[in-house]
Amino acid sequence: MNSRKIKDTIIKVFIYISVIIACSSIIGIIGYSLFKGLPALSIDFIIGDDGILPMIVSTLYTVAISLAVSIPIGIMAAIYLQEYAKPGRFVNIIRLATQSLSGVPSIVFGLFGLAFFVRLLGFQVSLLSAGLTLAVMNLPVIIRSTEEALKSVPNSYREGSLGLGASKIRTIWRVVLPSALPGILSATILAIGRIVGESAPVLMTAGLLSDMPSGIFDGGQTLTVHLYLLAQEAFTAADFEAAFATATVLIIIVLIVNITARLIVRALKRT
Repeated sequence: MNSRKIKDTIIKVFIYISVIIACSSIIGIIGYSLFKGLPALSIDFIIGDDGILPMIVSTLYTVAISLAVSIPIGIMAAIYLQEYAKPGRFVNIIRLATQSLSGVPSIVFGLFGLAFFVRLLGFQVSLLSAGLTLAVMNLPVIIRSTEEALKSVPNSYREGSLGLGASKIRTIWRVVLPSALPGILSATILAIGRIVGESAPVLMTAGLLSDMPSGIFDGGQTLTVHLYLLAQEAFTAADFEAAFATATVLIIIVLIVNITARLIVRALKRT
């Protein structure tokens, strides 16, 4: 066996070990949380007087607001960068800004949301402020992912549509975007996961109100914030059970969203 085959074997071994470690960690975390949380789940835990239904509703409000703002803006920005913008300093600055914002800690976005949406715009501590803050935080991810999805569409699609007399905007709307939709949906999945999992920006902009929100201008406590508070105050076995049950609900929501999105992507790829 020559040195090249030995190196290839060593690399393959490291790859397999890395995959096993990564998969084992994910399965272990999810499995342990479900093992601890599922026995504590009940109808009363969700919709009872002290149930987590208000937190679920607050979470859904936050996700809906964030996606309603970030997805259209992110897609339009990606279309401009990929389809219209000419290479130059301005485009390079935009791309550098999006890359830099992707690495900014979430608590910095929380401070921005507190200063801008809560105080300057006067939205107060509310689900609207939290949703807008998370929308700003997710914009870089959506822009970069959508731009990569648009790049993956062959230029022959564009040339064929333009050659048949379609305008550029119609080509983008009817040809390019449908072809890039699986990648855009993948970006949406990433955005939803980040929205559901954030606590610091939501804590600073939506507050800790545990009542059922009547609208987006009310404060609220998302499931992630609720889980953080439960874990922080967990001193008895019952407290730990409630924390794991809340974590189980979060995992189930994320799994349902991911599975649904993947089914949509598969269906779109077949068409």
